[in-house]
Parts: sequence; structure tokens; C-alpha cells
Amino acid sequence: MSRKRNNKSVIAMNNQGNKTAQKENEKSPEKELKDMEICDLNDREFKIAILKKLNVMQENTERQFNELRNTIKEQHEHFTKEIEILKKNQIEFLEIKNSIEEIKNEITSLGSRAVQMEERISDIEDRNLEITQMEEQRDLRLKRNERTLQELSDSIRKSNIRIRGIPEGEEREKGTENIFKQIVDENFPNLWTELDPRIQEANRTPNYLNPNRPSPRHIVLKLSQINDKERILKAAREKKTVTYKGKPIRLSSDFSAETLQARREWNQIFKLLKEGNYEPRIIYPAKISFRYEGGIKTFPDIQKLRKFSNTRSALQEILKEPIRPPSTGTICGNQNIKRGRVKA
Repeated sequence: MSRKRNNKSVIAMNNQGNKTAQKENEKSPEKELKDMEICDLNDREFKIAILKKLNVMQENTERQFNELRNTIKEQHEHFTKEIEILKKNQIEFLEIKNSIEEIKNEITSLGSRAVQMEERISDIEDRNLEITQMEEQRDLRLKRNERTLQELSDSIRKSNIRIRGIPEGEEREKGTENIFKQIVDENFPNLWTELDPRIQEANRTPNYLNPNRPSPRHIVLKLSQINDKERILKAAREKKTVTYKGKPIRLSSDFSAETLQARREWNQIFKLLKEGNYEPRIIYPAKISFRYEGGIKTFPDIQKLRKFSNTRSALQEILKEPIRPPSTGTICGNQNIKRGRVKA
């Protein structure tokens, strides 16, 4: 019995010691037993030490697991965000790719349109060239036709005499032929008898009477013989002043309005050549001629005269102003005559 009590006392003391040790271990969990010390423990202490070890390991494992889980969670969230970003970027990339494809298609379309446009422009340029050539040919034909018509008109008028200064209505009282005969008899005695000119036609020009016209209309006579016309005009030039009933009038050749304008455009050059004693003349239909270095030079237009004078400094100095190339307008001469009629 006493042994049992002693055993109980020992067990109680051991339990008390174990409880005390457990309390100390709970108060100081950081103080762990070393492996060699654990081997020296009895079964109960060993179990307690093992349990503590296991608890510590479990706590560490749980802590590491929680840390790992948090890390995995964070990485998952990060990867999720990255995936979302990648998906978004992929969508944007696809949109960009589609836009690039559309741009490529548009560029291809523009390239095709540019090629078509170039072809159309080339066709238009070729067509314009053809039209330009056709217009140039048409202009040449038109100029030739105008020149032919002008020459024909001047040829028809070649035997005409134009009389300026006869009062309106005079021909109704005396008749045109009698007026002309009186002019010849008054200014050139015996010439009428010598020539006995025949008048084929006689009329005022223009045909209508303009009440606002300050001077009387001209009378145009068509003689049957050109020589009669030339003799009368030569006599008029020699007399210088021709009269009708004592009043001055003018006798001249009858030209088309275009030829008359071309002849007038020689006026300044004619005056300068006359002042230089070159003895200029305006010859049929609208050419100028003058004496130069012992010979007679004749020019149909200013271009020819300009080309000739460019190598003759003295002549060029005299004519430098009137033969200067104009910036605008028409050039005088038979080959460059203004279109339209000029009032006589």
C-alpha cells in the first residue's frame, strides 16, 4: 500500500513537473529542445516535445501555406490582369491589323485609281495635242481662207476709186458719173477726154445712212479699166490737192477694210523713212518699199522688215520704235490682219 502511495506521489510529482514544464514551454515557446536533449526525455516529456515540434511545424506549414496561397492568389490576380491586358491588346492588335489591311486595300485601290487617272490624263493630253494640232491646222486654213478672200476682195476692188468728201445727196441731183466727170475736169483738164473712162458701178458706202456720222459717206466707183484708175490717181498724187466745187476732197484706191488697216499700220514707218530720204512707197495691196543702198527693198510685213533691219544698224536706229516686237495685239502686214471690219 505504501508503495502504491509512493508511486502515486511520484506520478503526481511528475504530473506536476510536466504541467510546470508545459507552462514554462507555453510561456517560452521560443526555447526549444535540441535533438540530443529530446532523446534524454522520458516518454511523457518526449511526447510533449514531439507535440510541440509538430505544433510548430504545423504553424510554420500553415504560415507558409498561407503565404504561398496569398502569393498564388496575388500571382493569379496579376496573371489575370496580364491576361486581360493581353486580350485587350490582342483585340487592339486585331483592330490595328484590320485597319492596316483596310489601309493596304485603300492604298491598292488608290494606286489603281492613280494608274487609271494617269491613263486618263495621258489620253486627255493626247487628245488635247490632237485638238491643238487640229486647231492649228484650222487656224492655218482659216488664215489662208481669209487671205484668199482678202485677195479676192482686193482683186475685185482693183479698178475701184474711192471718193471722200462729197456731200450727202449730191448724187441724186447730178448723178454719180457727172460728179466724177466734174471732179476730173475741175482738177485734170482734158484727162477725161483722153481716157473716156467707163463707170460700171457707183454707190455710197456703207449702204445705210447713219445720222450721227460727222462726215459724208464715201462714194465708190468701179471703172472698166484699171489703167484709167491708175492714171487718175497718179494725177491726183501729182496735184496733191483735189477739189470738188472748190472744196477739198480725196481720191484713193478702194481696199478691203483689212487691207486698208494693214496699209495704215505702215504710216509711222513710212513717215520715218520719208524723213530719212529713203523714198518710201506703199504698194499694192499693203507692202512697203523704199530705196536702200542703190536698190529697192520691198517688205510684206513688219517681221520681214525687222529681220532685215537687225543687221543694218543705221536703219535699225531709225525704225527701232515702230518695229519693236509688240507684247500684245496684232502685227501689221498681210499675214497678220485683224479679224472684223474697220470703218472706212
